Amino acid sequence: MHIRKTTIAASLLALAASMPALAGEITVYTAYEEDEIADYVAAAEKAMPDLKINVLRLSTGKLAARLIAEAGNPQADMLWGQAVTASMDPQILDQLEPYVPKGVEVLDSKYRDPENRWFAPTGYMGTFCVNTQRLKDKGLPMPKSWKDLENPAFKDEILMPDPNSSGTGYLHVISLLQTLGDEEGWAQLERVDKNIAQYTSSGSKPCKSARAGEYTVGISLAITALQSVEQGYPLKAVFPEEGTGYELEAAGLMKASDNKEDVKRFMDWLLTDDAASHYSQYKILITIPGVEPAESSVEAGLPSDVNAILANIDFADSAARQNEVKATWKEKFGR
Repeated sequence: MHIRKTTIAASLLALAASMPALAGEITVYTAYEEDEIADYVAAAEKAMPDLKINVLRLSTGKLAARLIAEAGNPQADMLWGQAVTASMDPQILDQLEPYVPKGVEVLDSKYRDPENRWFAPTGYMGTFCVNTQRLKDKGLPMPKSWKDLENPAFKDEILMPDPNSSGTGYLHVISLLQTLGDEEGWAQLERVDKNIAQYTSSGSKPCKSARAGEYTVGISLAITALQSVEQGYPLKAVFPEEGTGYELEAAGLMKASDNKEDVKRFMDWLLTDDAASHYSQYKILITIPGVEPAESSVEAGLPSDVNAILANIDFADSAARQNEVKATWKEKFGR
């Protein structure tokens, strides 16, 4: 039976875990979204008809918690599409076995682990979602940077995700801290805080609220912004001049897997032209060289050279400092 849905009933997963390993079948844990998983898995199984890919989909935080809880008795063969910042938790990283998939050498070094425990063919980015109609109605200037959001004219006109509950919020915060340095980064966030109407638990909500005209600026996700523009909302995606925060989505082989050769086949496929053609339907950050962003995304405001706008993120530092950064943010801005 081919499982192409991302949510697997607990009883089915438990049954699969209790059965002896079968050749040509793997169990994959992922944080990718449901629609893209279904597409990727269908394409991979078409390319490898003898391979069954069983998928359990959880949010980034829940997936990390599950992997840590199962560390003594791992149930997955592979980690796929999980945030690198979460994957670099030693309790998870230590469960991954080095593997060098075919074609991985084309990826920039920042998109793969120096010890070959993970690589990231895709990722996601932050942006400012600016409602152009509300901007015009209120006579506000188009913001181009975090510094522009200090303008008192934006008082109560900005929404931002809370980094303690949102990975999107964290990628925005850590990118500022790493780009500007801790002292100036926190100072910048404090100046913008004066204009924040609300901190949300969801990374996409600020953009959705801005496109609905409830606020002028939503500090949010680029994919949500670009899709909103394509759908006709009066929205502009602004990539801040300080650099755009982003997160990578990692794939890695679990040491405990009894199906390593089949996992390696799937991991090899993830770097093929076939896989890349499917990523481009859902992703705006694809790390495989030569893969152009979708024309619709460029028309909606995405630069043709995405790498040129990315902040210089140190993911090892990002992962190591999560608790510290989140605690400091809560102390400064928790409401």
